[in-house]
Amino acid sequence: MTNGIILLIILSACWPSLSFGQQASFVDLTEPESITPQPEPQPAPLVSKRIFGIIPNNRTWPSLTDYKPLSPKEKFEIARQDSFDRGTIILAAAFAADAQLTNANPAFGQGVRGYARYFGASYADFVVGNYMSEAIFPTLLHQDPRYFRRGLGTKWSRMGYAIGQIFWTHTDSDRTQFNYSEILGNSTAVAISNVYYQDNRSAANSAGKLGMQIGVDMASNALKEFWPDISRKFSSKNRQ
Repeated sequence: MTNGIILLIILSACWPSLSFGQQASFVDLTEPESITPQPEPQPAPLVSKRIFGIIPNNRTWPSLTDYKPLSPKEKFEIARQDSFDRGTIILAAAFAADAQLTNANPAFGQGVRGYARYFGASYADFVVGNYMSEAIFPTLLHQDPRYFRRGLGTKWSRMGYAIGQIFWTHTDSDRTQFNYSEILGNSTAVAISNVYYQDNRSAANSAGKLGMQIGVDMASNALKEFWPDISRKFSSKNRQ
């Protein structure tokens, strides 16, 4: 249903004077000792909240340096931001249009009423998936829903790292663990979607939707890893 849009997203990605009032003294007139200035610690780089100005990017974190876990409230806030972002609405509208054009769910029908049903189902997919994989399961299983960028190394090593975070994630206790939140969260979302997808309720369709969602999340992680590099290139071209 969304293969064309997903492929477009993936292809687009892959890349010391005296102070006033102070009197001079003998000490003042001598040459001061040379002191090597100590560099101040640099703040973590800001992360763009949207990729290509559309795709929500609230879960990306610059690195694992000085790791601090999220509270349950913060996890639900990330899910809320991702779910009700204007970019999510735009993506849901685009996915709904693609599904209607391909008549992915004939029971929805065509025309304005049919598109409204496609849009509602598409948007529900995003919202349910976000809350399940970013808030509910991460809170229950004490896992961190954020994507932590690597930012260093070869392109292939970074790509492998990005894909790997789909299956291996960070826990609130600063350890690593199989990413149950990703798999169980999306599996639950697919099961719930069978309520409103009347034409696609078979086990094969459910497995296909789960595989598609995991593939989309892989592409999303790759975009999150390389987006700062892509953004800098765009900024450099604009300055030139």
